[in-house]
Amino acid sequence: MSAASSAAAGGAAIAQAIKASGAIVHVHPQGLLEILRRQDRPLVVVSVSRFLGVTFRYLTSYKGLAFYAKSREPLPLSPLCEVIEAKQIWIPG
Repeated sequence: MSAASSAAAGGAAIAQAIKASGAIVHVHPQGLLEILRRQDRPLVVVSVSRFLGVTFRYLTSYKGLAFYAKSREPLPLSPLCEVIEAKQIWIPG
């Protein structure tokens, strides 16, 4: 397989992953906290990456959209949040 066909196959895989996952909105950490405040019992998926420093990644859903944020510091989540700790959060593209 040539380099060009490998790149095309990789691009097609990324496009398919985006279609499968739907719209993912990247927001600043404060924007994510505001979205969480609008919900009674929000579900939040959290992962911690230790590659080149510590990065906290957050994913939640609101009104049919997925919202994603990352931060160098842990966010002060409300005790009303249902938190799921994930090994990794992967966002296509």
